Amino acid sequence: MKARTVQARRLNLAASGLALCLTTVTLTGCGAVSGVTGDNEVTLKVVAADYGDKPENSSKPYWKDLAAAFEKRNPGIKVQVDVYSWEDVDAKVAEMVKAGEAPDIAQIGAYADYAADGKLYTADELLSVNTQADFLDPLAEAGKVRRDQYGMPFVASTRLMFYNEKLFADAGIIPKDGKTAWRPKSWADLESAAKKLKADGVPTPIALPLGREEAQAETMQWLLAGGGGYADNEDQYSIDSPNNVETLEFLRDNLVGAGLTGPVEPGKLNRQAAFDSFSRGEVGMLNGHPTLLKQAAAKGVKYGMIPMPTSDGVSHPTMGVADWVMAFKTGHQTQSGKFLDFLYEAENVTAFTEKYDLLPVTTSGSRAMEASTGSSSAELKTFLRALPNARLYPVGKKSWATVSEDVKKNIGKAVQPGGQPGKILADIAEAGRKADPR
Repeated sequence: MKARTVQARRLNLAASGLALCLTTVTLTGCGAVSGVTGDNEVTLKVVAADYGDKPENSSKPYWKDLAAAFEKRNPGIKVQVDVYSWEDVDAKVAEMVKAGEAPDIAQIGAYADYAADGKLYTADELLSVNTQADFLDPLAEAGKVRRDQYGMPFVASTRLMFYNEKLFADAGIIPKDGKTAWRPKSWADLESAAKKLKADGVPTPIALPLGREEAQAETMQWLLAGGGGYADNEDQYSIDSPNNVETLEFLRDNLVGAGLTGPVEPGKLNRQAAFDSFSRGEVGMLNGHPTLLKQAAAKGVKYGMIPMPTSDGVSHPTMGVADWVMAFKTGHQTQSGKFLDFLYEAENVTAFTEKYDLLPVTTSGSRAMEASTGSSSAELKTFLRALPNARLYPVGKKSWATVSEDVKKNIGKAVQPGGQPGKILADIAEAGRKADPR
């Protein structure tokens, strides 16, 4: 298969008196040329994830409107967007890449494998200076592999601790007048509140969802609050650090072992099940993200939100999560760059984030959300203000998927009575180092 080049030429359109100069476009493929519908038109193929949980709130209308607006501004570039569920989208892109039919742009959960295999353009090769400079710093850094940015953040979220105001008032932790919020600083404060909730008959004083659904997130929140994390400041794994071991020992001995985490053992409790229990008024407190706002409110639960208390009462970074956009080396570098510049315009960013209660990944989008007066914007701003200093998963490591899977399988065992946090963390760390030795 050899690259074929459509040479620049001038077409005289006598009827309109217009002249269209075609720029050089490099195309690859065997047989029919994919992605080209005419001498002067390129079709970008985009694959995206669906953030809706039912047809009525599917992401498809957003992408359809975005593509139409872009095409109107950029004659000669068409955009075809295929939207798949989160259960299918990563596998679909992997299948396309394996078949030699990679999309021009993919909006999925991870990029490091494709970057390591040399299949992606860098952000420098795609974006205008203004667009690239607009990304929030921690998100741009998380998109890098060996100092080059390949992953472009799409949307983000942070985590806060939610607590049930009625249960807290009934247990005497806060006054019943509803005028005084809970303001814990340390894990000692958190443990004290959990004991009072248990004594008052609350089924689950503090939910600890370390089941497969999102154990890697719940674990990271606790590790950060304990002064540790999955990686150090040099982005090297520090999974089995002393701080991390001490954090899991606290969970094992002071929370799980003391019967403060409810009837379901943490390793078998998924995040959504914990959210559901909180929304039924059965959980005193838990870590949550923005989707819990509407779920709890819909069930009439009055809640407060606070930064995660820390082991020593000193502020530590909170956790952030981002989903990613990447552009494959299909020969449509210029056209993909134009589309991405358009995607990251503030109004396009906030149109998506406001629909799904997510956070913008750009400074301009953040300012637009701060200025918003929408019904859900006030509470979202609490999450938004935590984002600039958030720490993200070490997604730039090719081995992160392996490490994340190990955490999902094993971390619940570490906090059970008799569990061995040091050994389990050491085993996870060793597997990560072998998979990504740099």
